[in-house]
Amino acid sequence: MKYHVGNIGKVVVAKFEDGEDVLKNVIHIIKKEKILAAVLYLVGGMREGKFVVGAESDALPPVPMWRELGESHEVVGFGTVFYQGDEPKVHLHGAFGKGDEVKVGCLREKTETFLVLEVVILELCGIDAVREFDPALGMSLLKIC
Repeated sequence: MKYHVGNIGKVVVAKFEDGEDVLKNVIHIIKKEKILAAVLYLVGGMREGKFVVGAESDALPPVPMWRELGESHEVVGFGTVFYQGDEPKVHLHGAFGKGDEVKVGCLREKTETFLVLEVVILELCGIDAVREFDPALGMSLLKIC
């Protein structure tokens, strides 16, 4: 195990409105505010979302199982942001509910707000970490330097 101890820097609160792209806007904020590492929380509604719900089997590299929302859902999520090269990379897991059905997974694509979505970004200062692509696993992983 490796870890760093840091501090909270800037705190950003954002409100996304109906039809806005959640991940695109989070990345925009991260770049504009020059945040190098962060945690983020989100709560509200999403109309679209493509997410991974696990691997098809325990074989390596894993083959992801994809799911899509395709209609409005309530959402709550938690994620981290670290840079991979020159770009911030978001790793965000969420729970998506509609009626009596709840889906949980790693949100990756097609992230469209339904009505309103609130996001809180906490900048992490003093953390020396990046994302690096691991060819054996076929995914980008956190590397604590």
